Amino acid sequence: MLLDIAGIARSTFFYHQARLQAPDPQEALKRAVTEIFKKNHGRYGHRRVHIELAKQGWRTAKKTVLKLMRTLGLVCKVRRKKRYNSYRGEQGAVAPNVLNRDFEATARTRSG
Repeated sequence: MLLDIAGIARSTFFYHQARLQAPDPQEALKRAVTEIFKKNHGRYGHRRVHIELAKQGWRTAKKTVLKLMRTLGLVCKVRRKKRYNSYRGEQGAVAPNVLNRDFEATARTRSG
């Protein structure tokens, strides 16, 4: 009755039920990806993890590794270079205020 209300075929229900109970075919690969990621302190992205997997004998595509890392929530920490900042506080002594901000000119301007 519930399947009729939802508009789902009986075979579809049992297909998905069996799929949820089946073991994960990529469990070993997921474990290997997580191990490589943690061994390198979360600094490796999908490209470097893929290279390490290839060295261990795994044959997978980079996109498969990328997809697995996304599903596992493994995001590499990006090291950003610090921006150059030359400011080191006040340098030298402040000049004395000799003019007392009196900027009035006494000389006349030359007109032609």
